[in-house]
Amino acid sequence: MVQVIDRRLNGKNKSAVNRRRFIRRFRNQIKKAVEEAVNERSITDIDSGEKINIPTRDISEPVFRHDTGGERDSVHPGNREFIPGDKFKRPSGSAGKGGKASNSGEGEDDFTFNLSREEFLDLFFEGLALPDLVKTQLATNVEHRKIRAGYTRDGVPTNINVIRSLKGALARRIALRGPYVKRMQEAKQELEDATEENNQDLTLELEDEIRHLKKRISAIPFIDSFDLHYNNRIKIPRPTAQAVMFCIMDVSGSMDEARKDIAKRFFIMLYLFLTRSYERIEVVYIRHHTTAKEVDEDEFFHSRETGGTVVSSALELMHEIIRERYPSNDWNIYAAQASDGDNWNDDSPKCRALLTEKILPLLQYYAYVEITPDEHQRLWHEFQTVKETNRNFAIKRIDEPADIYPVFRKLFRKKVA
Repeated sequence: MVQVIDRRLNGKNKSAVNRRRFIRRFRNQIKKAVEEAVNERSITDIDSGEKINIPTRDISEPVFRHDTGGERDSVHPGNREFIPGDKFKRPSGSAGKGGKASNSGEGEDDFTFNLSREEFLDLFFEGLALPDLVKTQLATNVEHRKIRAGYTRDGVPTNINVIRSLKGALARRIALRGPYVKRMQEAKQELEDATEENNQDLTLELEDEIRHLKKRISAIPFIDSFDLHYNNRIKIPRPTAQAVMFCIMDVSGSMDEARKDIAKRFFIMLYLFLTRSYERIEVVYIRHHTTAKEVDEDEFFHSRETGGTVVSSALELMHEIIRERYPSNDWNIYAAQASDGDNWNDDSPKCRALLTEKILPLLQYYAYVEITPDEHQRLWHEFQTVKETNRNFAIKRIDEPADIYPVFRKLFRKKVA
């Protein structure tokens, strides 16, 4: 049976093994505490750990204790009150109770547990999955890593494989000594026979031969340069799953700051989710009103440029960027669009055609969120038609910041096979 002992150092003298065991054992209580914490914090603060409280009753464990009944002997060090044979009153109450409130102000606090960022996000995104995560093209020319690839005769002293070199030296010595050892054993037997026959000439000749054989055996070196083996390491490309995320936001006059803030939070949550599924991810930011423009992150979130609304301009720019920089054979492409639903009526059918005919065949998933408490306009109804014929397209409505997380879970919940 093979036993693997993890001797890696843990931060701040914490036991990682016990920590994982605790999280696994009390997962339901911790997950419930995480959900409560999510409701109390802003979405922009999602990317951090959390200090959670777990009721003591939820982590209590059964223990064995002596009951108060029966007879038993006990030793009380420093006793000055009793002598052998004395009897004293049995204590009242039963063992194993505690943690309740009292009029004296005493009790037990809840158990506090600090979750790291990774542990918090694991529980936060539990039950979610990237829909239709089938195509995962690997880029083989980004990074390389070294791996062991047998042995080589040349190398630096630091790469010498001592065990392999000693094994080679031992095999060489056995192979070279073999004929001499065999002949020496035969000569010794012949020497014994010659001694019994009192053949002086043969005896001297055999003794000389034995001395010569011993000299030849001792001349074989313990280790030779031929025996040295060095660990060989070669570089191989390390596959890196890569994805690109398009963030498309309506910045027209009808999109006030409150709606833009909701859109920003949704994009941040989606980005955090994608980074957990891909080693390499790029983000493309597209702002649009009557015209669309690719911008950097700072301008995307903070620019105050505004205007009318032509949604198709953003879709056309997105399709152009995909064709020029992100071929669908090499990239997993995701898109998230946030809008208040306002658009020129004549432009909405054009948006439906662009999505159905050009964009969605290239994408893994497209999520459209409409941030409005009002009645849906024509753009929503056109996108409903797109949803009915395309599995990788989803639309949801968000009325207020509290709807962001529930909507996100609905968009990315795991599909039951």
